[in-house]
Amino acid sequence: MLGLAVSVAAIFSAPAAWAADFPDRTITLVVPFSAGGSTDLVARLVANKMSEKLGQQIVVENVGGAGGSIGASQVARAEPDGYTILMGTVATHALNPLILKTKPYDAEKDFAPISLLVLVPNVLVVNPQFPAKDVKELIEMLKKDPDKYAYASSGNGTPLHLSGELFKSMAGVSMQHIPYKGAGPALNDVIGNQVPIMFDNLPSSSGHIKSGTLRALGVTTKERVPSFPDVPAIAETIPGYETYSWNALFAPAGTPADVIAVLQKAAAESLKDPDVIARMGQFSASIVASSPEELASHVKAELAKWEPIVKASGVQLD
Repeated sequence: MLGLAVSVAAIFSAPAAWAADFPDRTITLVVPFSAGGSTDLVARLVANKMSEKLGQQIVVENVGGAGGSIGASQVARAEPDGYTILMGTVATHALNPLILKTKPYDAEKDFAPISLLVLVPNVLVVNPQFPAKDVKELIEMLKKDPDKYAYASSGNGTPLHLSGELFKSMAGVSMQHIPYKGAGPALNDVIGNQVPIMFDNLPSSSGHIKSGTLRALGVTTKERVPSFPDVPAIAETIPGYETYSWNALFAPAGTPADVIAVLQKAAAESLKDPDVIARMGQFSASIVASSPEELASHVKAELAKWEPIVKASGVQLD
């Protein structure tokens, strides 16, 4: 009986003891979009600093496709041990659950929240050869030649796609939507002038805006952003227009609370690093570094916010 009691005690104490050794090997951070986009940039910046804090390498793995749902599904099915985590976004945890007819995962039940890292502005950009110099001129061009022009996004049902659909609706214009498997490939085609217009996350476009390979017509937040004070908010031309993106860390549901706590602490400490703060500031990403509980509440609120927008857009994907 004594031996049985000791065995039972060992079983119940094992997770805590195991978590005390976490991590003891490489962690994989799945980015559910292709390399080069905003989520990828934020992931690599945070992963580098978290690796230093944890004493183990965090390897970023890009698993693009289906608006982020393929990568998110991979993490949802992973072993809940903290060694496979997800850089989630508004697409993976608010839009996909509302847009996809077949639900590959439950945004709330299939994940353990770790931390809401940053809020990220979006931006409307065009190829420098495109005639429109501001949002007003773009609207005039689109009204003059309906459906002549196309805009790119990081994929069907992504926040960048819906940013474009909301723009079309509120401005009363038409544009063809060209979806890509991530922001990186879409940016390449806009820079190459295969597609003239794009809604993008500001972080992935910021370098191109500064170098002149893209022209920014407007940011999607209510007001102008500190890193590009000369770029108007779209809301200055279309009152009430607003969208933004966010990045957050998630683990598979069932990951031990002690492991979640270790990851959350490392993420929060990384976001206090002066180099990280400066880099985030360059593209006006607002640092949050939330608790797991706060991220859970955020996901619930985002689902409620986007539901009427998705319904109004009529977007439904298989």
